[in-house]
Amino acid sequence: MSDTGNLLHYLHYDHSTGHPPYGDTFFHRPTGRHSDGRLIVDFLAEAIGLPFLPPYLAGQGKHKFQQGVNFAIGGGTAAETSFYEANGFPLPSYSFSLHDQMEWFKEMLPIFCSSLSECEYKLSRSLFIVGGIGGNDYHAALSKGSSDYEIQTVLVPVMVDAISSAIQDLIELGARTLIVPGNYPVGCLPGALVLFPREGDYDQQTGCMNWLNKLTEIYNQRLQVELQHIQHQHPHVTILFVDYYEIIMEMFMSPEKYGFKEKPLVTCCGGGGPYNYNVSLQCGDGAKACDDPSSSVIWDGIHLTETAYKIIATGLVQALHALPSINIECPHMDRIHNQARRDV
Repeated sequence: MSDTGNLLHYLHYDHSTGHPPYGDTFFHRPTGRHSDGRLIVDFLAEAIGLPFLPPYLAGQGKHKFQQGVNFAIGGGTAAETSFYEANGFPLPSYSFSLHDQMEWFKEMLPIFCSSLSECEYKLSRSLFIVGGIGGNDYHAALSKGSSDYEIQTVLVPVMVDAISSAIQDLIELGARTLIVPGNYPVGCLPGALVLFPREGDYDQQTGCMNWLNKLTEIYNQRLQVELQHIQHQHPHVTILFVDYYEIIMEMFMSPEKYGFKEKPLVTCCGGGGPYNYNVSLQCGDGAKACDDPSSSVIWDGIHLTETAYKIIATGLVQALHALPSINIECPHMDRIHNQARRDV
């Protein structure tokens, strides 16, 4: 949900995000983003007054990354790939873990700064977003047939530990301001609704799967506890948990409030069925995009539309859903907020 092109570059442009209708709404061309337009990180960059974050894998020589860089990659997991391999979990051949992304970050540092003191200074003045990540971890476990209990007791602690380790590493390197988003309500995504149905366990108001959303809530709760622990260890560091779950659930519960005219669980770009999601087609060859993506919450069955991401980003920067409040200068936030209000 944050990848601005890393997966596309890694696969040498052989991926659906390298073809229309991806990117049509804003960029008018595919960019490797898993949406019809901009992502949360794009709106945040605009609000702060920075250019869009270049994907790290686009090439170390091409970008100097002085105004930001993105290490997120489609298909990425919180837990290390070795954990899934050891436990027999199915993963795509190109899966990268948060640990891998941290290794890319460390590789980038000599390009970003020339000495330890310069690195510490620059990183102390930088804003880090760690996540959201975890949806692919759930998918791997559920594809194997793991029980709710196994996910709660085995997978979730590994995921939280991985994020905690990444945050601790960043702090040790000099990071002082970190945003850590929680996970989506996975039980509302058409991809999960089609692949992992469970009869009789759907929310009557939204149609989302209660059991899967409950697992997401457990993960988010445990992540917050761990963040509080890290904050206690490092009182000089600002760690902000952002509740993506709450913001997105509001869209599913009250879509008309946000201007969504289509059924919120129906995919904009898909291949038919009750959720317009076909596992074989997804939003690739043979799939068809809706006429107005801004009327939909879900873009391709797994990721959201630009309009949905804009709503989340507006809430993020305004600190309406962040604990504690975010304290950064956003010279262009009024413009983005006003545009979001017009769109809604």
